[in-house]
Amino acid sequence: MTYASLDAFLRDGRNALAPGPVALIFAEDPNELDSTLRHHLDCGFGSVLALMPSEFQLSADLAARVRRVTHDCTAPGAVCDAVNRVIAAAPGTWLYYCFNAEYLFYPFREHRSIGELLSFHAGERRDAMLTYVVDLYADDLARFPDAVSLDNACLDKSGYYALARIAPDTGSPRERQLDFFGGMRWRFEEHIPETSRRIDRISLFRARPGLRLQPDHTFNDQEYNTYSCPWHHNLTAAICSFRTAKALKRNPGSTFSIDSFRWRNSIPFEWSSQQLLKLGLIEPGQWF
Repeated sequence: MTYASLDAFLRDGRNALAPGPVALIFAEDPNELDSTLRHHLDCGFGSVLALMPSEFQLSADLAARVRRVTHDCTAPGAVCDAVNRVIAAAPGTWLYYCFNAEYLFYPFREHRSIGELLSFHAGERRDAMLTYVVDLYADDLARFPDAVSLDNACLDKSGYYALARIAPDTGSPRERQLDFFGGMRWRFEEHIPETSRRIDRISLFRARPGLRLQPDHTFNDQEYNTYSCPWHHNLTAAICSFRTAKALKRNPGSTFSIDSFRWRNSIPFEWSSQQLLKLGLIEPGQWF
């Protein structure tokens, strides 16, 4: 089903938000849009919304399975505003958001649905889940000049770190919050604005009245921004993403400075949750 705008969807298609969990996929360009939508449909989301310009194309099978919403995802504040409008329209619903050429991985994804994951997480009295944005990149930029290849994708096996997140009002570290760094945003930081270098994103969360996503991918409720509850470690997930690689090759200020994204810690991406568990990039918490 297609909606001419987010206004039209929230007026005529709001019933799609009721069952949940709901995935919001924002298409900044057509690159791997179909594969992104199929991946998240396979995760078991109750509804998948494709927010995208009218000129982008969808495969016929996907057009019948997703809700297509015409939306300019590159306009300033467009993504944050759209997420917040859906939050206001769907209190109590679990939501997820990402961009095209990004793929959600969580512990045991191959055998368990996103609904099972969130049921367990909610049972631990958690309303949000930390996700790390793990950069993917093509192994050969001569063959894949846009840096995207599903069959020849690499990721960094190390080079990730965290720093205390300081509250601006007190100058003290926030409880159970960290700023996470690594991947290509760390290796090529001279081409990345300082405000865009973090790799943590609260991509899975339960909507409630008054909750708002902020431009830095955090929420106005500080508990939503924590990586775990006070008494033990919780589940975490990862978004495996070509987004940074695409940007570095599209940006004239960086594309001619980079001949390859590979380095000594590059390894092939196996498209499995087990690989991410072994690398410590996702956590099962108490879920077995």
